[in-house]
Amino acid sequence: MNNNTNTNLNYWLEMLRSPDINERLVAVKTLQHLGDEGATNALILALKDESTAVQKIAITAIWELANPAAVTPLLELLASPEEEIRSEALSALGELVSSEHLLLLLEALQQQDINLQFNVLILLRKIHHAQTFPFVLRFFESEYPQLREAAVTTLRYLNQVKKCPQALLLLNDPNDNVRREAALTLGNLVDEAVVALLSKALTCDPDWQVRRNAAKSLLLHANSQAIPAIEKALSDEHWQVRKSAIQVLQKIPEAKLLPSLIEALADEYSDVRKEAAIALGNLANSDLINALNKSLDDPDKEVAIQSRRAIHKIQESIKSSTHD
Repeated sequence: MNNNTNTNLNYWLEMLRSPDINERLVAVKTLQHLGDEGATNALILALKDESTAVQKIAITAIWELANPAAVTPLLELLASPEEEIRSEALSALGELVSSEHLLLLLEALQQQDINLQFNVLILLRKIHHAQTFPFVLRFFESEYPQLREAAVTTLRYLNQVKKCPQALLLLNDPNDNVRREAALTLGNLVDEAVVALLSKALTCDPDWQVRRNAAKSLLLHANSQAIPAIEKALSDEHWQVRKSAIQVLQKIPEAKLLPSLIEALADEYSDVRKEAAIALGNLANSDLINALNKSLDDPDKEVAIQSRRAIHKIQESIKSSTHD
């Protein structure tokens, strides 16, 4: 770095200490545009500025410099009373944290600040290390629903964890958001009771998003034990639930549900009709061709395309079995 650059940098660093908010804003914006590593320490100090505007620009500037030294001071901002600052710091840390910061994150997780804990639980999803499991598990019984929700969501990113009885209990949580995330997380677990619990949620939960998420997880399990629940879900009042239920049948073809799938070809929503056509194509039943032919004139082009493909798939399957 030449002397002119040093002098210029020092000028703006000094201005960051000005009592005038406008001067500090000019200084932090200029340092951001300079993008000089030498400004890192000053920008870290600016993170503690009394002005949220200065803080926000300093976060962005440090983010752009991508200096790991900023991880610790940025973590402190996750406890900021200002949601905008917490959100910006979380975004920056999402780029900066790595497995090297695991112990630092776990230490922060033990501080009694709900905002800090919530955001650290989100950051742990990037590291997705099994070592975090006991720490995440503690939040399943938190008095705060947002922490229970964040914890059960983070569990979904811990690929090594396949069984978690405590997560199953959250499918009965009084908070809708917690149950929604729990329903998705159960798609990654292999506890013996998972399919039965998801089937019950699919048919009985009062929240349609929980029911939809339960169907999404049942798709991952592809277990025929869920067929009775899927059958009931085909007549759910919410089209998103019907659509997700039909997608399960694409993976587990069930001949006895043919009438319901044919009926779904006339559903009010094109997404449901499209998925029904795909599911029917997997059944290799020549009796379905007439019903699918009627969908070739569907006003939604994608439904017509999938119906045509289904007909072709059925014809090819019949032809193949005849040759055999």
